[in-house]
Amino acid sequence: MSSVSGNLSGRFLPVLFIVIAMVSVQSGASLAKMLFPLVGAAGATSLRLMVGACALMLFFRPWRSRWSAGNLAPLLVYGVVLGGMNFLFYQSILTLPLGVAVAFEFTGPLLVAILGSRRLIDFLWIVLAIAGLLLLLPIGHSLSNIDITGAMYALAAGACWALYIIFGKKSGTKNGAATAALGTFIGAICFAPIGIWQNGMALLAPEVLPLATGVGILSTALPFSLEMIALTKIPARTFGTLMSLEPVVAAFSGLLLIGERLTVQQWTAVLAIMIASVGATLTIKTSK
Repeated sequence: MSSVSGNLSGRFLPVLFIVIAMVSVQSGASLAKMLFPLVGAAGATSLRLMVGACALMLFFRPWRSRWSAGNLAPLLVYGVVLGGMNFLFYQSILTLPLGVAVAFEFTGPLLVAILGSRRLIDFLWIVLAIAGLLLLLPIGHSLSNIDITGAMYALAAGACWALYIIFGKKSGTKNGAATAALGTFIGAICFAPIGIWQNGMALLAPEVLPLATGVGILSTALPFSLEMIALTKIPARTFGTLMSLEPVVAAFSGLLLIGERLTVQQWTAVLAIMIASVGATLTIKTSK
């Protein structure tokens, strides 16, 4: 009986971690949009990374973990793409609603989920995801009213997200939470100076710090820790497909917290991308 309970825990606990991480990171993104009028997207990125890195480093103390030379290169790439994902995503939500930006960004993990597939049914999900993207992009006489620059930022963030999944798996097999801490620290070193250069001491203003703390904890410290732990327990492609609810979580977060409303066409596109991921979850064979 204990072995059955252990198997169930090992199977569903990572899923629970991912769900909590999704809700947390999208709530943090809504708070970050409240920071934009005060410090801009780059400033919000700097605050998110710096607060998140401090919290993760103090809590997990990665210097106590044992690292091999083979972990260092993947860890460096993981940290850089983590910072890039943050920076590019915040640039995208300057002009895009959260749900739409995450739908574009989600093409990264969806690509990880489908990459290497050879069965016909799996390509159905690719077609459905592409259809969702075409509904979002302002092509021809589209009524989606999507800013193309914001869309390009979100797609670039998606590419970083794909690399984040791949290199997170390679670098964090034995030190999941410690990897998240060091990765966030590396990301902060690479991208925080941009916001610091643009804003200076404005980042420490009394009206900024409470929001910054909330963004750093909700968007970085909590979700990255949970995701990193989950990544060490499930295959990378499975992780990618389990994130299928992310665009919808983002859309509802934007609606409930900051009043962002999507058009019927945009909701259709977001749902198409989500269904593509759910279908991939159910049909694509993965192996540990």
